[in-house]
Amino acid sequence: MSIADRLVTAWYSPELTLLTAALAPLSAVFRGAVALRRALYRGGILRAERLPVPIVIVGNLTVGGSGKTPLTISLALALAERGWRPGIVSGGYGGLARAPRAVEAGSTPDQVGDEPVLLGRTGLPVWVGRDRPAAARALLAAHRECDVLIADDGLQHYAMARTVEIAVVDAGRGLGNGFMLPAGPLREPASRLDEVDAVVRLGGSPAARISARESTMSLVGDSFVRVDAAAMVATAASFRMAGVHALAGIGNPGRFFEHLRSLGIGATCHAFPDHHRYTPADLALPEATAILMTEKDAVKCVMFADDRCWALPVRAVIDASLVTLIEEKLRGFQTA
Repeated sequence: MSIADRLVTAWYSPELTLLTAALAPLSAVFRGAVALRRALYRGGILRAERLPVPIVIVGNLTVGGSGKTPLTISLALALAERGWRPGIVSGGYGGLARAPRAVEAGSTPDQVGDEPVLLGRTGLPVWVGRDRPAAARALLAAHRECDVLIADDGLQHYAMARTVEIAVVDAGRGLGNGFMLPAGPLREPASRLDEVDAVVRLGGSPAARISARESTMSLVGDSFVRVDAAAMVATAASFRMAGVHALAGIGNPGRFFEHLRSLGIGATCHAFPDHHRYTPADLALPEATAILMTEKDAVKCVMFADDRCWALPVRAVIDASLVTLIEEKLRGFQTA
């Protein structure tokens, strides 16, 4: 087990481990730095830029994925169905571009990041950039029709003022051991959840909701598309056989593997770090009859995938009440 794997295991252990105990003093330093940074923004010493349209932030408190990108896509499409004209902004993690740039049909993960490629498939305007406000300004200049922006993974990016904050929590993992980095998975204290406008629990039970601002979402999908020929579709039943392998380089690979098991697919599983850059060697599984992966993994394997490689598209099913809550905030921005 690598050091990174050991660290993640320790983060989500129910008890304090020797590793997390050793790192606890560094967590205290990190916590102080985070608190100072927030204080500087709240005091106006560091400036949060206000844009001419409302900003919806989708983020989380923990390192790694928790369903932010599927939620961003679902929210953007839901708002579009209700008459809004949304655009999407992303930091473009994993891509080489630093200056703002549009995500286009031919954009690659190396250029703009893996998640922005998926966001671009919505057909909505998507721009990436390390400087989020600059990317937002560029998007609005190129698409003057946009009347709301959604920022994927922007909760800790305080340089951009926001109208709505949504925090996503993986209900299966929760907030881990409750420590901040590096002794735990938290980028901000757990108390930050008390400040956001909505908390969305991935995989949570609707019966567990404790307030009107909490909701749940689930990721659904049971049809696979071939990585090198997207027009080819197969059902889950096609992979209920021996020799199937599954790859996942996402924040919580276990969630994908469990999804496959729920579809009746018993695969040999291979977990990789989040945003893993795949190479042909990762797919060198001569004994595999099929290789299954997430869409996020698939966009990085298109150039060298063979006919055994299939991706599972999923979509986020969200509560209508969440979209209604967001709309109320957006209308408040318009009348302010």
